[in-house]
Amino acid sequence: MTHEPQRPEQTSRTGKTMVPATPRDVVHIRLGSFAMIAAIAIGVLSFAAGLVWITAVMAVLAVVAAVDMGMAVRRQNRNREQRGGMTEAG
Repeated sequence: MTHEPQRPEQTSRTGKTMVPATPRDVVHIRLGSFAMIAAIAIGVLSFAAGLVWITAVMAVLAVVAAVDMGMAVRRQNRNREQRGGMTEAG
């Protein structure tokens, strides 16, 4: 295990902690990954049961979740480039 020196925590002018990602983007990624995994699982089970229409609906939902997560990651990367990587937490 390597020892890295501790960097002091950055705070904004209002005193809030600065973080590399906005809470909104983090929520989009976490809930999107949960929704995508659930949609894929339900889609596979419905396909095995012969319920093709549910499989199609779950496939669409999985794609929507993947696109939403991709957009959240893109917003995070754009935020890092524009603001030097840090935004206010909360």
